[in-house]
Amino acid sequence: MAANGKSLRGQVFDKIRSDILKGRYQKGDELVECTIGKEMGVSRTPVREAIRQLELEGLVQLIPNKGAFVTGISASDVRDIYLIRSRLEGLAARMAAEHISSEQLAEMEETIVLSDYHVKKEHFEQVCEMDGKFHKLLYAASGSRILEHTLTDFHQYVQRVRMASITNRIRMHKSNSEHEKILEAIRNKDGDQAEKVAAEHISNTVENLKQYDLDRILQEK
Repeated sequence: MAANGKSLRGQVFDKIRSDILKGRYQKGDELVECTIGKEMGVSRTPVREAIRQLELEGLVQLIPNKGAFVTGISASDVRDIYLIRSRLEGLAARMAAEHISSEQLAEMEETIVLSDYHVKKEHFEQVCEMDGKFHKLLYAASGSRILEHTLTDFHQYVQRVRMASITNRIRMHKSNSEHEKILEAIRNKDGDQAEKVAAEHISNTVENLKQYDLDRILQEK
């Protein structure tokens, strides 16, 4: 595996977790150390260590004398994550209104402009990419490493569901408009308003998700 500044275990962990969250591995699938090691070109040791870390995250269950089996993310987990995100993203927006740099502000503005272009063209993949970038920038702008790390993980956990939501034609127009309101409040250094509209943004996403069969989405590969 190519070096990217992370330990080998960290790289293996990221790859397996990504495969679980993207649906390559489904709930109940066994993670076989030697097979994964061969696929990634690594020994069994970093695979074993990564699997133990995934167990701590609740994505994998280790059963004695049987093996490691995928637990994954359930529809109930998704609902909980969005409920927590509605509170934490509001906090991140409030903190961003206090700590954002001019460079970060410019990046967020550029992201919204690009997103608006892709929304009009209905470039669904790019819209999802820009949505992810906006939230990533928001988390970083909060100035809190802990908050950024927590929200980034939550964002990754729901990526398949997020893709279904953000590529809904009606929702993607509204979502970008909501991003503009969040950025306006941050630009004005209005922490109260930033927190309010950021929390509402996630709540609106939850409402949009009610039309989808989350279990079906989470089972798709």
